[in-house]
Amino acid sequence: MSEKIPATVITGFLGAGKTSLIRHLIENSDGRKLALIINEFGDLGVDGDLLKGCGNENCTEEDIVELANGCICCTVADDFLPTIQKILSRKDRPDHIIVETSGLALPKPLVRAFGWPEVRTQVTVDGVVTVIDGPAYRDGLFAANPDAVQAQREADEMLDHDSPLEELFDDQINCADMIIFNKADLLEESEISTAAAELKGRLRPQVKMLQTSHGKLDARILLGLGAAAEDDLDTRPSVHDDADDHEHDDFESFVLEVGEITSPDVLISKLEAAIAAEGILRVKGFLSVKDKDMRLVLQGVGNRLQHYFDRDWATDEERISKLVIIGEHDMDQAAITKLILG
Repeated sequence: MSEKIPATVITGFLGAGKTSLIRHLIENSDGRKLALIINEFGDLGVDGDLLKGCGNENCTEEDIVELANGCICCTVADDFLPTIQKILSRKDRPDHIIVETSGLALPKPLVRAFGWPEVRTQVTVDGVVTVIDGPAYRDGLFAANPDAVQAQREADEMLDHDSPLEELFDDQINCADMIIFNKADLLEESEISTAAAELKGRLRPQVKMLQTSHGKLDARILLGLGAAAEDDLDTRPSVHDDADDHEHDDFESFVLEVGEITSPDVLISKLEAAIAAEGILRVKGFLSVKDKDMRLVLQGVGNRLQHYFDRDWATDEERISKLVIIGEHDMDQAAITKLILG
């Protein structure tokens, strides 16, 4: 089996310096081919056009995907996971994946999403990196422009958590494997020392903290942390743990043999009913349709299902009809089976 692709999650409030950090990383990637998933928005946030214009052969325009449909931790099934799977399906797979979150995102649910069955065998969370605006932290503001953060919150119709900035900040640093204390050039040495002492008292013992200016950090330091954060969630406390236990819990899957079908539309109708009733997150598979020489591909995320014929069945190939059903750990497999096959 091929080695897992490492992924780095970069979080931090709007304006903390994530753009500068990521662009410097692209320009100094030591030959690594990078793929970026960008979820920030707003004038002070990550500018996709800026990153796409960096002209680095190791990170082309095709390697940068922007997710603008809401806070990434609230749209895991609809946006983030299909994007990861699209990257993994490419022939020229990246050496490293960088995921830049919205400043309003809860990092722990996003890390938990890497436990998705089709992802965890191919990707590991190399580390969670939290970027802190040094002067803002000194002033007790967390973000340099709280009004811009509030505007970001109000503009995101998909946001399903309304947390105070301090709670979000706690989640960001509690989930981190590395803290980047940015804009250090705008602070006095005594201010940096005071902030560092305060922060270290709030961090898990093993968390590394570095100070930077303009997000300039050697890729050899930022990448290759080897944290495997998806397997280390219990040590990363969150004030939202109780609220998220059901919504973002671990995933499981099972294979359902449906047999030869006579009508794709009938099966689609049954699947839609099962998805609505049992909260299925993903379905995919190949189907044999009666009196058809071609194989039917069926796949869906949430309640969006699509199907198409992709090729002829080979003469020596067994015409199988199987669906992989993916949902949360407590999904009722018996009820789903009855709805689809009944």
